[in-house]
Amino acid sequence: MTNVTPLATTPAPAYRQLPIIDLSAADRGPQARALLHAQLHAAAHDVGFFQLVGHGVGERETQALTSAMRAFFALPEDRRLALDNVNSPHFRGYTRTGDERTGGRQDWRDQLDIGAERPARRPGPDEPAYWWLQGPNQWPAELPELRTAALAWIDRLGGVAEKLLHELLASIGAPAGFYDPVFGERAHPHLKLVRYPGSAGDGSGQGVGAHKDYGFLTLLLQDEVGGLQVQREDGAFHDVPPLPGAFVVNLGELLEVATDGYLVATNHRVVSPPSAVERFSVPFFYNPRLDARVERLPFPHASAAPGVTDDPANPLFAEYGFNELKGKLRAHPLVAERHHAGLLSPA
Repeated sequence: MTNVTPLATTPAPAYRQLPIIDLSAADRGPQARALLHAQLHAAAHDVGFFQLVGHGVGERETQALTSAMRAFFALPEDRRLALDNVNSPHFRGYTRTGDERTGGRQDWRDQLDIGAERPARRPGPDEPAYWWLQGPNQWPAELPELRTAALAWIDRLGGVAEKLLHELLASIGAPAGFYDPVFGERAHPHLKLVRYPGSAGDGSGQGVGAHKDYGFLTLLLQDEVGGLQVQREDGAFHDVPPLPGAFVVNLGELLEVATDGYLVATNHRVVSPPSAVERFSVPFFYNPRLDARVERLPFPHASAAPGVTDDPANPLFAEYGFNELKGKLRAHPLVAERHHAGLLSPA
């Protein structure tokens, strides 16, 4: 995630609501698909965020995941801390409230970080340090249904994101499968199960600080409480009201870089709910292989691209894994201190 300076907040007027896009239109014939492409093009170029419906993920699948997630957060704290991500050099497991940081400040949430279930890989002396990010997850023994539901969700949303990316690239006149080679069976998806336990202890209201995501696409399932805010062209952060059955989708920095800024990665944040209210959300990050080098996208609107937003404090690297490793080291200082004290991002 790229850290940004928080700005002012205003209520979201109706005309500033996010576009609602129906992915099922891709399968309803040329006319419906053409309209889908027009909507996707505008949303990805102008906003970088939209609500996705027609994705095919049913209530039964969603309920299996959210029920298991709530059961996990209802476990006694000592059982959750048995999965503390400080125990994992791969940044997997449970993060207690306040232990993750965005922009150098505490995020007031606790969460379980999950990725593809793979053997640990300890990088050799001549291998990139980002291979530390590959490894096994930590699961609660008393909730086997959580493992089943979470890994099924990763597979299911990976398929939705793949289809969405194909339609998005086609919508701007690019080859739909241009980035298929950087995904495949060695892709590096990331799932978070997140609880916001009411207002932040320091009174800041920072559930998650303002940032951009650093992958390709993020698909967020949010509950009915709300709190997600997106920065719009007026510079203010506007609420994203929950839409039942929809995923909130945002573009990551890799797509902005790949299109030289024609597609935009947008700042967003989460404001803590009131003190007596819990909020649950499930962001899924559609990321390529750790060793992927993301090439510039050939598309007919390239001459209209404004260039990538420059942040000297947060440079982007050619290989995706270095970007994720940099973000993890910043966000999880306790894990970094225990397992990677001498690890430096590439200059």
